[in-house]
Amino acid sequence: MSETPLASSSPSTAPPTGTPPARGVFLRTPIPGPEAQKIIARDQQYLMTVTKASPIVAASGSGVWITDVDGNRLLDFAAGISVLNVGHSHPDVVRAIRDQAGVLQHFAGTDFYYDLQVRLAEKLTKITPGTFAKKIFFTNSGTESAEAALKIARWNRRRPITVGLLGAFHGRSMGSLSMTTSKPVQRARYAPFVNGGHHIPAPTCYRCPYKLEYPSCDLYCAKILKELYFETSIPPDDVAAFISEAVMGEGGYVIPPKGWHQVIKSTLDEHGILFIDDEVQSGMGRTGKWFAIEHTGVVPDILTMAKAVGGGVPMGAVAMRADLDLTTGAHSNTFGGNLLASAASLATIGVMERENLLQNATTQGGYLLQRLRELQSRHDEIGDVRGLGLMVATEFVTDRTTKEPAVKFRDQVLVEAYRRGLILLGCGRSSIRYIPPLIVRREEIDEAVEIVDAAISAAHAGA
Repeated sequence: MSETPLASSSPSTAPPTGTPPARGVFLRTPIPGPEAQKIIARDQQYLMTVTKASPIVAASGSGVWITDVDGNRLLDFAAGISVLNVGHSHPDVVRAIRDQAGVLQHFAGTDFYYDLQVRLAEKLTKITPGTFAKKIFFTNSGTESAEAALKIARWNRRRPITVGLLGAFHGRSMGSLSMTTSKPVQRARYAPFVNGGHHIPAPTCYRCPYKLEYPSCDLYCAKILKELYFETSIPPDDVAAFISEAVMGEGGYVIPPKGWHQVIKSTLDEHGILFIDDEVQSGMGRTGKWFAIEHTGVVPDILTMAKAVGGGVPMGAVAMRADLDLTTGAHSNTFGGNLLASAASLATIGVMERENLLQNATTQGGYLLQRLRELQSRHDEIGDVRGLGLMVATEFVTDRTTKEPAVKFRDQVLVEAYRRGLILLGCGRSSIRYIPPLIVRREEIDEAVEIVDAAISAAHAGA
């Protein structure tokens, strides 16, 4: 989650009054309004400090819209951090949760049995990449999925090392945190971490750590694992797994160059190293395919998911080759694949199939990239626009030549956006991510881009 400082101020013009229109942003009060400010004050008194990104206090949601406690209607381009891919309160998902809650709410699917969990597991084995036999382990979150994947790899390979990428985010529990390197604050004061975590530079073409250019670089960022690290500091036969996000999330929405995954996977296969694909943020249709790794043609041995798989209910899962199954008691939990979450997940997948949301993510994502590149042509502060499907980011810089991150400017753009009724989140050092629900329409993208345009102009004027 973005850790942008909170800010607020009154809009430059008086807020509208009366009945709001059927659609579109509608602001009755500044953000945060008086009722929101009361709740924020109580939150700060009673809740532990976490990662609050903006002073928006939600009361209800529908589709791509959030209504706050002061009656303001805001356009949501954060989707609960890529959780609500089918939109807020989709009636099919709501109905599935209500119906299940009225029959049976919990029966510990790790200790007993119920059909709903089996049906969901069967469905996930079909939509995850790979034609081999698979098994599913259900979790409650992304970090728990990462923990399970790391344990599955260690248990099977009996090796102590996991290799990941600098800038990656895999969660905040101690095992997953050992592989998380997206921000120093996430690791500060928690050492020592789980032993065996090693990292190599991420394949970031816009900011190549080797000062090379693609494709003349010959994918040095992938070959370096074998040619340098395995020859110097990391004994390859001690490595259980390599873990990476198909598209880096918190680290800045970084998309590896074409061919990177193939080179990495070839190196891993040489040494019997398992490939863990973290799809917690990029999965469930976000990039126009069920899972972002499908854009590469590479098939992982283990795949983690969470966020959108539950349709708004806490839910996660690990899909793995069936031959990597564990023995009884080696790993388990209490709530993984619980009845409410399983019902919500099956309903969510059904909505995505019936409403062709993978195609919509591709179509609308292409349009969003086009509109943001138009903004880039008018605002020198936008150094890069990148994305797959509806997983899109703009990176802000102080100078396009030096590419110095414009952190404060990005933060101010986020503030100016929510003041105008658009919910966004930061990522990386100076990027903004655009992750609306996959049901988003072109007219809503246009409204969002117009607000971003105004927000950048306002931030520039105030700089």
